[in-house]
Amino acid sequence: MKIYLLTLLCSLIFMDCSKSSGGGDPNGGAPAVHVYYVSAKGNDGNTGSVDKPLRSIGKALGLVIPGDTVVVRGGTYYEQIDFPTGGMMGRNVTLKAYPGERPVIDGSNVTVSGWSALLTMRSMRYIVLDGLDICNLSAAIGSADPEGIAINGRSHDITIRNCNIYNIVNSSPLSNGRSGHAIFVLGTDNVSPISNLVIEYCTVHDTKTGTSENITLAGNVDGFTIRHNRIYNTENIGIIIAGGDNLNPSGNVAINYARNGVISDNELYNVSMSNSVAVWGAGNYGAIAIYICGGAGAVVERNRVYNCDRGIGLVSESKIYATLTSTVRNNFVYDCWRTGIYMGDYLNFIGMGTKSCAIVNNTLYHNNHSQGAFGEIEGEIRLTEHCDSNIIANNLVYAMDQDVFQHKYTGTGTGNVFANNLYYTKGSPQWIWGNVNGPALTTLADWKTASGGDTNALYGVDPLLVNVSSGPDLHIQAGSPAKGTGLVIAANVNGNTDIDGNPRIAGNKIDIGAQQLP
Repeated sequence: MKIYLLTLLCSLIFMDCSKSSGGGDPNGGAPAVHVYYVSAKGNDGNTGSVDKPLRSIGKALGLVIPGDTVVVRGGTYYEQIDFPTGGMMGRNVTLKAYPGERPVIDGSNVTVSGWSALLTMRSMRYIVLDGLDICNLSAAIGSADPEGIAINGRSHDITIRNCNIYNIVNSSPLSNGRSGHAIFVLGTDNVSPISNLVIEYCTVHDTKTGTSENITLAGNVDGFTIRHNRIYNTENIGIIIAGGDNLNPSGNVAINYARNGVISDNELYNVSMSNSVAVWGAGNYGAIAIYICGGAGAVVERNRVYNCDRGIGLVSESKIYATLTSTVRNNFVYDCWRTGIYMGDYLNFIGMGTKSCAIVNNTLYHNNHSQGAFGEIEGEIRLTEHCDSNIIANNLVYAMDQDVFQHKYTGTGTGNVFANNLYYTKGSPQWIWGNVNGPALTTLADWKTASGGDTNALYGVDPLLVNVSSGPDLHIQAGSPAKGTGLVIAANVNGNTDIDGNPRIAGNKIDIGAQQLP
């Protein structure tokens, strides 16, 4: 019995030591892991236990060491949070919602001057955000930039998950520099990039970002994943992967651009300047939902983009960086005001363009509801200046009656390959090559001659989409001429899975469009 009591006593002492806030066991083991709780009804004089929670998130984060977690109960927290410490490999610092509850970080009481975020990570690493609402930050002056989340410096291994970001607003006029961001990531270190960034299962909506964007990755960023997010009811661009020459002008030119990441399985709709007609004017539909702008090595796949100004852009607004080695594949793009997929220089930015990119296996339907800046139809697929060595293949293009399948604006650009695209309209067919307003080419043979390719392209056969009367449903039916008539290029170009996550190539054959029938 004495031996048993002695053993039990030793065990209790060990357990008590393991819960302490010290630096670990006396044999040099890892520090103890702590969980701190925060409640809107708590007190910062409390211990931070579940029954004695702290009041402020900032107070809790000031206590954490690598491996610790801060759990926030439902309620509203009027705080600006600047992470004081991060984690280490295998020991994240986690800030998350209490299960089944929704904490709100609210910026209503914050006066924004300069570039200011509700939640900031400066050269932080190994941090997880999960399940937070981040909202209600606004400015009315042009020198300010309200941001939901800001990440900069040489941060790495950051995950933003299940967050809901909304009502980030700059209400100043465009002439004063109207700008804001929901999530703003800027790599500013001239050696180490921001890397291993994940943004997933978030919603971004009801923002007014002026001339800026909602999810922005720019500057020295190398390695990112943006997946399963929903972005809607925004004033300007949804997601942008960009060069840093504007936002980080002193950056090392060799690495001052975002690169090598995936944008997948997102839903974007009503991304449009028409949400702020008083600011942009009526009929100004310039916002691109997903935009690679001077970035490189990006894959844009399995996204659904609809009712936006423009769908997906591989475009450059830079005098330094072309948009390079990026792929747009297996997406549904439909009912946008202007073009579905856009390549080349942006208006008035002439020089760098789009190089060595691929537009493959996308389904485009009924875009171009409004004319472009020159009174033209921009085209379901649009090529402006300086498109070189790109592949445009296996796309299913279902145009409106008065529409243009593909529109190449100028004589610049060489080495582009067109192949195995399927074109269909109930109206008159139109392609435009080498000019802004036509004349249009009205036969597939003329298009092939002008483009110097589009081998095995199809025209005039109904692709048999599942539903075009309402919705629409852009999947194809079993008897579709798109089945098995695409060009198998390579897995790293065509992708491994179709719009629904099914195998992209079946029996060494690939369907035209975003879907693969079994």
